Amino acid sequence: MYHSSTEEVTGGDNSDCGQNGAWSPADRRGVNETTTSYGPASSSALSHQSASRLRIASGERNNTFRIGRTASSLLVSASDSSSFRSHGGTPRFRRTPGLGLSHSNRFLFTGTSSSSASTISGASVIVAVVEGRGLARGEIGMASLDLKCPELVLSQFADTGTYAKVITRIHILVPVEILMPDTASEKGKGTKLFRLITENFPGVPFTAVQRKYFNERKGLEYIQQLCAPEFGTVLMEVQAKYYCLAAAAALLKYLEFLQNSVYAAKSLKVTFKGSEQTAMIDSASAANLELVVNSRDHRSEHTLFGVLNHTKTPGGARRLRSNILEPVVDVDTINIRLDTIQELLQDEELFFGLKNAVGNFLDIDRLLSVLVQIPKQETVQAAEAKITHVIQLKHTLDLVPRLRMVLKNCSTALLKAYSSTLEDNRFDMILEQIKTVINYDTTYLKGSLNMRTQKCYAVRPNINEFLDIARRAYTEIVDDIAGLVNQMGESYGLPVRTSFSTARGFFIQMKLEGVALPEGKLPPEFIKVTKYKNNYGFTTADLMKMNGRCDEALREIFHMSYVVICQLLSTIHEHIHCLYKLSDAVSMLDMLLSLANACTISDYVRPEFTDTLAIKQGRHPILERMALQQPVSNNSYISEGSNFVIITGPNMSGKSTYLKQVALCQIMAQIGSFVPAEYASFRVADQIFTRIGVDDDFETNSSTFMLEMKEVSYIIHNASDRSLIIIDELGRGTSAEEGVGICHSVCEFLLSLKAFTLFATHFLELCQLESLYPNVENQHMEVQHTRSGDSGAERVVYTYLIGRGCADERHYGLRAAELTAFPPSIIQEAKTVASKVSQELLARHHTDPETQRQRAVYHLATRLLQTARNSRLDPESLRMYLNGLKKQYEAELRAAGPPGPINTQEE
Repeated sequence: MYHSSTEEVTGGDNSDCGQNGAWSPADRRGVNETTTSYGPASSSALSHQSASRLRIASGERNNTFRIGRTASSLLVSASDSSSFRSHGGTPRFRRTPGLGLSHSNRFLFTGTSSSSASTISGASVIVAVVEGRGLARGEIGMASLDLKCPELVLSQFADTGTYAKVITRIHILVPVEILMPDTASEKGKGTKLFRLITENFPGVPFTAVQRKYFNERKGLEYIQQLCAPEFGTVLMEVQAKYYCLAAAAALLKYLEFLQNSVYAAKSLKVTFKGSEQTAMIDSASAANLELVVNSRDHRSEHTLFGVLNHTKTPGGARRLRSNILEPVVDVDTINIRLDTIQELLQDEELFFGLKNAVGNFLDIDRLLSVLVQIPKQETVQAAEAKITHVIQLKHTLDLVPRLRMVLKNCSTALLKAYSSTLEDNRFDMILEQIKTVINYDTTYLKGSLNMRTQKCYAVRPNINEFLDIARRAYTEIVDDIAGLVNQMGESYGLPVRTSFSTARGFFIQMKLEGVALPEGKLPPEFIKVTKYKNNYGFTTADLMKMNGRCDEALREIFHMSYVVICQLLSTIHEHIHCLYKLSDAVSMLDMLLSLANACTISDYVRPEFTDTLAIKQGRHPILERMALQQPVSNNSYISEGSNFVIITGPNMSGKSTYLKQVALCQIMAQIGSFVPAEYASFRVADQIFTRIGVDDDFETNSSTFMLEMKEVSYIIHNASDRSLIIIDELGRGTSAEEGVGICHSVCEFLLSLKAFTLFATHFLELCQLESLYPNVENQHMEVQHTRSGDSGAERVVYTYLIGRGCADERHYGLRAAELTAFPPSIIQEAKTVASKVSQELLARHHTDPETQRQRAVYHLATRLLQTARNSRLDPESLRMYLNGLKKQYEAELRAAGPPGPINTQEE
């Protein structure tokens, strides 16, 4: 192995997986294809004719080498200025007018526009969406693929709330481009789906594709060709899902030309993701709850993701984010995760052993993504990237034995499953195959010069004679460079040294301390002088020529190494599914370690899953991380018998914080995390809705009231009996009468569902619902009043504690006004008017005894039913509990009026 003694100036690595992992052909005008359909490319054209490429000392440079046959050039049709056609079966694409592209600025879909360029270089999920027509209107298929992760995800929506689920799923994916059929926006008659997508994602580029490329038959063929055999069961799931197959066909064809590469046969992970597998949290609710983005500062880590994210790998962070936005609904899956976290917390050696083992892994998903792609047009940069990826793959597989050893003595089901996965001898087989080609001591190193040396000597000697010759020539050139620099230092008597940077290659560096330059200037031979802090950097004409020879030698080395590595990859592709399993294991272990780590920082408890939401001394997880002292904790209880809670209280008393706290704890529990409480029990929610905030939206010219109505309408149309609904301050954007009326009617609709609802309001009139509906419960945020000993002025102290009943505190808005510069006369007049209105309202508020007795019976029945379903009490404890229920029931009957016959029997 070659070791360089030169100093590296920059720590950046231009050979990192993310930089060269995407293909950027030098010339888009002529696209070289390996095949017209998906399948492995042949590298036979790159044979030992490489000998003719050894032009190390010459000035001729050839940066591009190609494989396969040349396809027809992609041409813009002059007959249709609004669209693009090309020869050879290429799809037709059209940008929407909303992108602001003039006819002269429209480009081929292969990625010359700025949006597509960012797609290639940055984080990139591309989504294709298609909707049925005629009787199938409302049935929607979706396909998505992240260029950093070779997993094709298919979804099809056909049930209630289809459009809402599609928009929510797209929000979670954060796409950089959305594909739809051109018929969806044809002649200004945009479909409902098209309008919703363009309204909700105004900043995301939209690309219209000819409808004929949304072909379900072609989509099924692609999946059959590309899907790794171990994921083949997806074919049974999707073979009748015509619209998601159609979306997949258009997406894969688009990606083929966008990246100018195809995926190797049997190399993709293809999954079908139904809407029923995870809980749905719409984008507005995710923003209100600050799940992944802080509403005040987008760079802040004061989010639920920031609180729980202690991951060590990019894959673990992506998995955690995905789970927070789409929590699990399967109780068995959640409990398996909770069992694992509990074992990690109880076994310190396992926790730290796994943490150290997992932390050394690279981004396996991204590595897989570039390994399974076969470029249609090869460049030296692409060849160099492939060498880097194989080195990274070797580094990754070298870490498997250590991870396997740590998991050897685990006890929980999930860790045992991953331990069994890692025992697969195919990991060792792939590593042995790599070591037959790659040097044993080749490893992934940070730093551009270190990695450049590793790539240069990655392939073992004696495999390719011409490669060995090229490497010897490269070594000689590097030695000559070192000799040249030393000679210059001696000639001029200067303390110069050889350095390397990605941008400049080899250059000369000199520290200024204690150096006396002749006449205060550098010798004229030194050119391209730069000064950074206390260092000079410069080069010479001879050194630049030697750098050119060095680069030429490297190009030949990378080219011939690529020939060997292509043959190696063709054998690795047969076992690619093992790497998918490794990626899944590492990302899941990383996420669970992160959740366990969060428990060690704060006092969290393992949640249970019943048909009741019960939290004892629960805390707001984000506020707890932000606050310098422990935040106020509160109890929460919602059951089928009391599934609608109305919360009242003054401004700034903590209503909104309490509501968010309950929702955040629910989400934490459903991703398999412990929660900040002394005890916690949850009912699994299939959807979580929030209506929080009273700000106008100037961009869409929407008032507070209109935004409220849109959000509540969305909840009404999509809520189910298993939903968790959080509504805060509804009806504040209109008059008091209309606000009360709207709130009352919305409450009555939600009361018809069995959803768990928390409804915070300033309209005390809504508290009367408790006397009309037995499943309504009034709660309020408590405040205390104190008087100053000197002035006798009254002061309100917020306790941030929740209590039973309606708020006794009235006219708290006027109390807040007293703290401002309002004239006392105006405040006094307002108090007089408010008192008269309150007296009239109180006169109307009454509950007849019969209603109270029915309420007592209802509460007794629901509590008995809940006990029968979930009780784990021993017989004696159960007897005491039931006796307490009897006494409580009798007390409620006595409070209702004249005592009636009590017909209960102790069990």
